[in-house]
Amino acid sequence: MFEPHKVAYRHPKYKTAYRVKNWPEYEKSLRDRGDITVWFSQDAIEAWTPQQNGKRGGQPVYSDIAIETSLSLRLVFQLPLRQTEGFLGSIFRLMSLDLPCPDHTTLSRRTRTVDVQRNIDRLPDGPVCFIVDSTGLKVCGQGEWHSRKYGEKRYKRWKKLHIGVDKNGWIMASKVTEGYEQDPSQVPDLLDQVDREIECFVGDGIYDREPVCEAVQQHSSGASIVVPPRKDAVLSNCSTGVLSQRNQHISKIERMGRSNWRRRSGYYLQSHVENVIYRFKRIIGGRLRSKRGEAQEREALIGCAILNKMLEIGRPVSYQVC
Repeated sequence: MFEPHKVAYRHPKYKTAYRVKNWPEYEKSLRDRGDITVWFSQDAIEAWTPQQNGKRGGQPVYSDIAIETSLSLRLVFQLPLRQTEGFLGSIFRLMSLDLPCPDHTTLSRRTRTVDVQRNIDRLPDGPVCFIVDSTGLKVCGQGEWHSRKYGEKRYKRWKKLHIGVDKNGWIMASKVTEGYEQDPSQVPDLLDQVDREIECFVGDGIYDREPVCEAVQQHSSGASIVVPPRKDAVLSNCSTGVLSQRNQHISKIERMGRSNWRRRSGYYLQSHVENVIYRFKRIIGGRLRSKRGEAQEREALIGCAILNKMLEIGRPVSYQVC
């Protein structure tokens, strides 16, 4: 029987304080984020123009890595397409590079088909902990100040970005859908992008669905599923199968309380994907610049690759102080 009066009191607004212990390395990585050579690398220069395929007809002028590099510069430095074209041209002139510069119409057209690399080469080997969540990205409509001052008078349109990360913050899977799409329905597509064993699946209460458990078990039969059941959840009649772990969570919550269950079950890892979403909104932005669905998918994927690249450059190592 759970006795709440015997549990140590913790204020719900208490926030643990941390301190960065590798500040010199982390500070250098922050400076490197603005270094042109990080985003316009020697590998991109060497592979800027693709090899001729020998087939009849027109040959491609720019490789996928050239388009991806151009669009990455656009997102990192928050540039429109025409300014991106001018920015690339100035880089070529300063570096005395004899390379063709893609114009803004080429960048707009190739955004729909470019092959984007996720930059997860440094992901540790072995099973991973897969943490999922989603966020909204605005496509059109007025900003927050206009809405607050004049009310919701104009049409707004949103897309939803679903992402899956590991416990170190590497974005392993992503998908852009319409705003009305339900989060649990996208779990199978996210799992299909993960090419390694999953030891733990973590999601918030919206993923408390039987199809989600079935998709996780089908991908990795031995994976533990850490999803908080609803407050009015009841035990399933099936003691084995995909809902057996859910029954265990319900029993533990009744015995020790929801707060203790969150800490002991590993549900606290949900904060890692929330932090990645915050980084995406802060660095890339909360609005999609592309208008077509295929281009929006690639744009979000490039944004995820940028965050992985920044994580590869350097990350803070913190320790708890109080």
